[in-house]
Amino acid sequence: MPPLSPPSAAPFDPSRPYALHPQVALRPESFGALAYHFGTRRLSFLKSRTLLAVVQSLADQPSGLEACRSAGVPAEELGDYERALGLLVDSGMICERVA
Repeated sequence: MPPLSPPSAAPFDPSRPYALHPQVALRPESFGALAYHFGTRRLSFLKSRTLLAVVQSLADQPSGLEACRSAGVPAEELGDYERALGLLVDSGMICERVA
C-alpha cells in the first residue's frame, strides 16, 4: 500500500491522489455502502453505487478526478462527487496518497 499523508484540514483537491484509509472497511449495500473506520469507530454512508465505485478505484487512479471519470461520473455531477469525497477526507475515511 502506498504511504498516506496524515489527516489534515486541507480540503479535497480532485487533482491529488487518494486512497481508502487502511483502517476503513467497506460493506456494499443496495443503496451504496457502509464505510467503517476501525481506528475512530466512525461509520459513514456512501449513498450511491457510483460513489462506492469511485472510492474503490481511488488507489488505482492518479487523482480523485480520474477516479470519478473511471467510475463513470458525468461531468455535470463532478461537483457533487467532489463534495462527497471532501466529506470522506474530513472524516478520515479516505486519505491523500503520498507520492
